Amino acid sequence: MDDPEKVRARLEETGYLVDEGLAVTCFLALKMRRPLFCEGDAGVGKTALATALAKALNAPLIRLQCHEGIDASQALYDWDFPRQLLHLRVAEASGVTDADRLESELYDRRFLIARPLLHALQTHPSVLLVDEIDRADDEFEAFLLELLSEYSVTVPELGTLRAEEPPVVVLTSNRTREVHDALKRRCLYHWFEHPSFDRELAIVRSRLPDVSARLAEQVTTLVQALRGADLIKPPGVAETIDWAQALAALGADEVDAELAVTTLGSVLKYREDTDRARNLDLAAALAARGV
Repeated sequence: MDDPEKVRARLEETGYLVDEGLAVTCFLALKMRRPLFCEGDAGVGKTALATALAKALNAPLIRLQCHEGIDASQALYDWDFPRQLLHLRVAEASGVTDADRLESELYDRRFLIARPLLHALQTHPSVLLVDEIDRADDEFEAFLLELLSEYSVTVPELGTLRAEEPPVVVLTSNRTREVHDALKRRCLYHWFEHPSFDRELAIVRSRLPDVSARLAEQVTTLVQALRGADLIKPPGVAETIDWAQALAALGADEVDAELAVTTLGSVLKYREDTDRARNLDLAAALAARGV
């Protein structure tokens, strides 16, 4: 993929639609071997981009889901203690008494459990998704910054393990807190907006080709109207697709205000948001779009 248009075409072949800005950013991330930092509200396609890149590159997707308190051992590597203990017992039963030999055998590569980060360094090609980095703490950010600078890690018992070919790295953040500038500077950055009506409709039609054109247009219209309300959690594209799927599962080829209210649980996840949506004139929103 030697130009942004080819990157765009390959991503769209996987069903992921991108605009020119994102196509250029993805091309530069591949060309410059720089991590891609994706920030925006939940459900706008950040994680899905990593999946699409993996498909486009015909590479495995290796995912690290961040959470509060995550540390290097959970993300990088660990030793298979039960297998080490079993090996030690077998060696002792066989009469092996050489302590140095036993120690060297216990810390052999076969007992090393590669967590997502080390797995990505050892797999080429690969796409590494570091999902929701904003949930991790400052110490993990600093560790990740160091790893992404060198694409290598030192295991005291084995030495330095270096990637033969750096993985394509996608980091996502829902901006629940600010990620440090040092990590962002290491990456190329893209802010994910909620899509326009036309783009969102195209995404729904691409992902759900069996859903009627009228239903897809109506659902997209309603979601765009909901985003204009004062909601705790405005729905993302993922919720638009879920809502259309739910309505199609009910056998609907179109949706009216009553059916929309009945199925709000497919698109809104807070009671307060559901209450606000019930007070909206959803029929007027459909009428304004002419659907």
